[in-house]
Amino acid sequence: MKPTLLVMAAGIGSRYGGLKQLDGFGPSGEKIIDYTIYDAIRSGFGKVVFVIRREMEESFLRTIVNRWRRIPTVLVFQELDVLPAGFTAPEGRKKPWGTAHAVLTAAPAVREPFAAVNADDFYGRDALEKVCGFLSESSGNGAYCVVGYRLKNTVSDYGSVARGVCEQDGKGFLTRITERTKIFKSGDEISFQEGSHTVGILGESLVSMNLWGFVPSFFDHLNDAFRAFLEKNRNNPEAEFFLPTVVDSLIQARKARVSVLSTDSKWFGITYQEDRPEVEKGIRRLVSGGVYPQRLWQAE
Repeated sequence: MKPTLLVMAAGIGSRYGGLKQLDGFGPSGEKIIDYTIYDAIRSGFGKVVFVIRREMEESFLRTIVNRWRRIPTVLVFQELDVLPAGFTAPEGRKKPWGTAHAVLTAAPAVREPFAAVNADDFYGRDALEKVCGFLSESSGNGAYCVVGYRLKNTVSDYGSVARGVCEQDGKGFLTRITERTKIFKSGDEISFQEGSHTVGILGESLVSMNLWGFVPSFFDHLNDAFRAFLEKNRNNPEAEFFLPTVVDSLIQARKARVSVLSTDSKWFGITYQEDRPEVEKGIRRLVSGGVYPQRLWQAE
């Protein structure tokens, strides 16, 4: 059974100022996710599930899904009212519930091991091959993985970013992951905001860029965790249900073992409009180096 690629693409792009998952960055108008799909096909994934908002359906079908006929695709919708019975969204809630909710909404479309990725992050073929290989060889509950990147290579020069900061043991298993929502650069230093305090953090620290590998039983854990999250945040319109938080709780409860995978791939992504030139430059380098064709969709 080939693994599935689950693409989280429902974000509203508030810091970017638009739907960055639908913007073109490649020489022929390719989106970042187009390169991930291309690499996923070459790596051995058998299906792509896109998690989007319903208002994006028409444009997503036209600009992405209809261009990828070489792999089966499914659309699922992450909406504020996709909630367990007895719960409603707090008044004033506008943005999606977060990455863990995005994955949970895809549960009806996924029956096989799967990788979860962001639509607006470039991961590279080596990273996807590593995850696909792990998922193809692993079986049983609690067999998860995450690809780690060095923090210094993932921060923006133009504002704060959110990252899951990882700790691992000597055997390469994740021992803790902490979601930091406001990591920023100041000169050559990197820090994060924790309440009213600013705390320095090493650039060599390992972070998750939301390239995860899971098995279907993970959805049961997500469902339980989401109910607990909603109980706690019934009146909080800003609270987000993050994947790293759920995974960390499973690790601390000894309900999951998460392998940390290393990669030779170069990550890049876009948070702010000012990040765009570097992303375009990075893609041009890969195209000129023969890693990707000039027109991605027509490549065999």
